[in-house]
Amino acid sequence: MTLQQLRYIVTIVNCGSISEAAKQLFITQPSLSNSVKELEKEMGISIFNRSSRGIALSPEGTEFLSYARQVLEQAELLEQHYTGRKPLKRICSISTQHYAFAVNAFANVVSRQNTDSYEFTLRETRTYEIIDDVKNYRSELGILYINEFNRKVLEKLFKENGLVFHPLLQADPHIFINVSHPLAGRKSVSIQELEPYPFLAFEQGEQNSFYFSEEILSTIPRKKVIYVSDRATLFNLLIGLNGYTICSGILNSNLNGDSIIAVPLETEESMLIGWIANPRLHLSEFAKKYLEELERLIR
Repeated sequence: MTLQQLRYIVTIVNCGSISEAAKQLFITQPSLSNSVKELEKEMGISIFNRSSRGIALSPEGTEFLSYARQVLEQAELLEQHYTGRKPLKRICSISTQHYAFAVNAFANVVSRQNTDSYEFTLRETRTYEIIDDVKNYRSELGILYINEFNRKVLEKLFKENGLVFHPLLQADPHIFINVSHPLAGRKSVSIQELEPYPFLAFEQGEQNSFYFSEEILSTIPRKKVIYVSDRATLFNLLIGLNGYTICSGILNSNLNGDSIIAVPLETEESMLIGWIANPRLHLSEFAKKYLEELERLIR
């Protein structure tokens, strides 16, 4: 077993296929396949399950991947310590619901990187896809919320996919509206007072379900509803249409400006925002620092 072989395994998982990994590694696909088979033979396990649809990590491979990442990280730290070599290219992916504080934390950690080369991915995406990303190792972490309405459904999905939910913040629901909105001067607002205004929500694609909604109280009938796919569009419509959305209430003026404000929503509901991860996967140093920054911002 060599460090190079371990890097091959990690790259294949990150790319999702041997052919794409071979391109990134600048070797032929047969050479990469043979190297993986030699490693599997040496370890006495099948790291990947192979089928006509491609490859996927086996249960043994999942455990092996976690150890491989730890070994590679420790080898890099050892080399840096004794040779003074600069850190290698950092790679990390994180999936999240559309939270400004999640983006803020990501930006803060990236800005503190002491390496000349990195490749990070921040996916603001749909609830089901966050779970799928973390399940299939496309992302190390997933940021989302649970509450009394969706708890049973989401916790069942976490369990079925071998994921663990870690709480970060118990948030009281707020609405986001523009500073010129007729309700902007209120200390709090009720659902009934919001009825004349368009409700903005993030669409959930093919896996659409009330349980996957990013906005609590999603089952309440509304006369005006607009679904969007990104935060920038949602914020533009908050301003252009006097719309509103329901959220955690956490804003960052450095990233979002001062045109959007948060007003408490009169409800007994609450949101438990947290992160999911696969406990068999060793978190990278970037992912650990990201979690530390999230907790710092929330405090």
